[in-house]
Amino acid sequence: MSKNRIAVYPGTFDPITLGHEDIVRRAADLFDEVIVAVAGSTNKHTLFSLDERVALAHGVFKASNIKVVGFSGLLMQFVQDQGAQMVIRGLRAASDFEYEFQLAGMNRKLYPKLETIFLTPAEQYMFVSSTLVREVAALGGNVHQFVSATVEAAILSKLGK
Repeated sequence: MSKNRIAVYPGTFDPITLGHEDIVRRAADLFDEVIVAVAGSTNKHTLFSLDERVALAHGVFKASNIKVVGFSGLLMQFVQDQGAQMVIRGLRAASDFEYEFQLAGMNRKLYPKLETIFLTPAEQYMFVSSTLVREVAALGGNVHQFVSATVEAAILSKLGK
């Protein structure tokens, strides 16, 4: 009997962008199950609540092997609880690498059976970040090319635009 290959893609996803979607959909082709782990971050001031971010991610992903789950606490505990063997991290630019490399090392120290897989988004999403999307939207810019229509509507509603 073969073991299911389960990967966790963690993030705050505030909001979930087309770059995130690209990574998740490509990961879904590589793994039996991809868990989009929406973090209830205490360090970041988010535009959307955890429940709203989970709902937005649910609305974006329809594939049967993609699951969306909100979580709080230590990522490695969540990964173990899910029976996952891998964590997916996105790299947009070389500047992301140093932080992600340190994070991968710490995660492996906490959970030695874990592997971290780095994926880069498609070229057209390399510069897209949730922070930039929120900033552009707050300043009245058009974000339709960076997020799905559902997410764009939620951003505009949240900002009262």
